[in-house]
Amino acid sequence: MPKSALSGTRIRALRTARRIGQADLARLVGVSPSYLNLIEHNRRRASSRVIEAIAEALQIPAATLQEGAGDEQLAALRAAAARAQPGAAPEIDRAEEFAGRFPGWAALLAHLAAHSEMQERIVERLSDRMAHDPNLSASLHEIVSAVTAVQSTAAILAESEDLDPEWRARFHRNVHADSVRLANAAETLVAFLDTSSEEAGLAAPQEELESWLERQGYHVAALEDGASVDIAALTQGQAELASVASRQLAEGWLIRARDDARALPLAQLMPVLSRLFASGQAFAPDVLAQRFGVSLARLFRRLATLPVQQTIPRFGLVVCDGSGTITFRRPVDGFQLPRFGGACPLWPLYEALLQQGRPVRAFVEFSGRLPARFVAHAVADRRGPLQFEAPNAWESSMLLTPAGAVPDAGSLPTRLVGSNCRVCPRAGCAARREPSIVSV
Repeated sequence: MPKSALSGTRIRALRTARRIGQADLARLVGVSPSYLNLIEHNRRRASSRVIEAIAEALQIPAATLQEGAGDEQLAALRAAAARAQPGAAPEIDRAEEFAGRFPGWAALLAHLAAHSEMQERIVERLSDRMAHDPNLSASLHEIVSAVTAVQSTAAILAESEDLDPEWRARFHRNVHADSVRLANAAETLVAFLDTSSEEAGLAAPQEELESWLERQGYHVAALEDGASVDIAALTQGQAELASVASRQLAEGWLIRARDDARALPLAQLMPVLSRLFASGQAFAPDVLAQRFGVSLARLFRRLATLPVQQTIPRFGLVVCDGSGTITFRRPVDGFQLPRFGGACPLWPLYEALLQQGRPVRAFVEFSGRLPARFVAHAVADRRGPLQFEAPNAWESSMLLTPAGAVPDAGSLPTRLVGSNCRVCPRAGCAARREPSIVSV
């Protein structure tokens, strides 16, 4: 039975919690006990007048009893139950009754579950940063270097009582300069580690770019009108693009997005996608790319930067260079992308690098307490012109589509993947590089 049709269950739970008999409530409402019994067992739908009368009798807001009321909280409770350890799973089928009888406890449990999940994401992100971020290593090296310099100079001053005044003054100046350097390095490190939110403590130009793109929704409408646009002007005055390097990256991204928009105009692409996903047809990026006469990589980038539309799923995108270093991330719910260090080697993104020009498709299940499933399409292409005696620069792109939007997803073999080894709980993985700090 759909949860939106369980208002009767909610009425019964609230009436029982208040120790009111069914016949007594029926009399207060002005209906027969048999009719109220049918309502409470979800066999009759109560009219708005009856709902209001029941709410008045139970001394609760009428909105509490409307069909669909509390659906969000019920979904949160079911999600919390799914995260429970094996052998300790609560009675999911009684979530409606629990929420009805103890709404305060239900709200608290849902809040604690959401808070716990958020803390897990923060731990994963901080662990990833602590283990792999080169900027953190450089900051710590600067602090150690400054401390060592101060210690050495202070030792000379303490142990040399007959030191020449000129040299003593010089050492004092060195101690002062190194102390200032130490204080600045410590202040920078503290600001760098202050990651109370996803975008706090940006550490690199790429992160600044991704922060700006996230605020834009990964779609810049100014690039869609087909006319010439001042690319540099679009990056000026943007709070996230604080450095020259990040603005240069943004300009490069905008130029590429502009060219993608010209090759795949929204007026042509959006109707095709809307019909495809509304009709439940198979999602075949290779067919779409051939239809519009573009490369798969260009189609992937365009799909990942479309404006939000309800009939079209939200796509994720990951791009890496020939070394496997991730150069662009377009996140999608359920697929966690590491900011630093190597990603999961089982991603189709890397398989495509081993067979350049040959597309790869896989049905991937992302590790976690609530596993998420996607259809991943990947392809590796040469970046830049083809030249003799020049090193080949390869770039691999992986498009992520939620499995629910791909009708034939279930026919593909499942590939278990993670974010990176350090925060992946999957045991017995042949591709594991280091022990995990988390477990399921």
